[in-house]
Amino acid sequence: MQQHNPTADTATARTALVVVAHPRPDSLTAHIAGLATRRLTAAGYRIDLLDLHAENFDPRMTAADLPEWGNREKTYSPEVENQMRRVLAADVIVAVFPVYWMQVPAILKGWIDRVWNYGFAYGRSKPRLAGKRMLWLGLAGVADDDPIVEPMQQALSTQLDDGIAYYCGLTRSTVGLLPGAEEKRQRLDAAGNLLLDEALTGAVREAHYAALENRALGFVEDFLAADRVPA
Repeated sequence: MQQHNPTADTATARTALVVVAHPRPDSLTAHIAGLATRRLTAAGYRIDLLDLHAENFDPRMTAADLPEWGNREKTYSPEVENQMRRVLAADVIVAVFPVYWMQVPAILKGWIDRVWNYGFAYGRSKPRLAGKRMLWLGLAGVADDDPIVEPMQQALSTQLDDGIAYYCGLTRSTVGLLPGAEEKRQRLDAAGNLLLDEALTGAVREAHYAALENRALGFVEDFLAADRVPA
């Protein structure tokens, strides 16, 4: 995936900020982010890759980044101000992450907490993020047919689409949930016990992950298609 390049020509292409929230560069999350990046590039987007772990982003709120309710023009820490510039430069944002406890990982939540701050992402009559669109691609280890998939989708959509994107004035926000990310099928029985099937192998494994890749690309295609619909 293309690294952040502030010298790239931005005059002729729209910019997609691709945010990856996984500590392993060889993870399935990183792989799906790569697929999304290639499709966005093919659609004409310049890619700004924000790998939160690779860039050692600190998700912990600091005193320098606490909002001051009487000063929406506050200058935040240099790390956060740099992140704000990257968000502002993006036409679309795509976040790719593993789902932890029906939520985003702490590093991604911390990025939202510190960067999408008062005076920048909210606190104005017209938010600075107005007009931007966002796609959240969440990989979940739960089995595709587990009853928890629907409430997991609802929980993520409520938090990310309604609680964050809508509040910050984004034009469009979509959660693309991708269950079945683990090699061993996971589910709970009636007593709440975690059941694990044997790990997928051979052609069955290949077909399973090919289907997951296709679902991920389907979310990206739908996201791009919305960009072609007149406002």
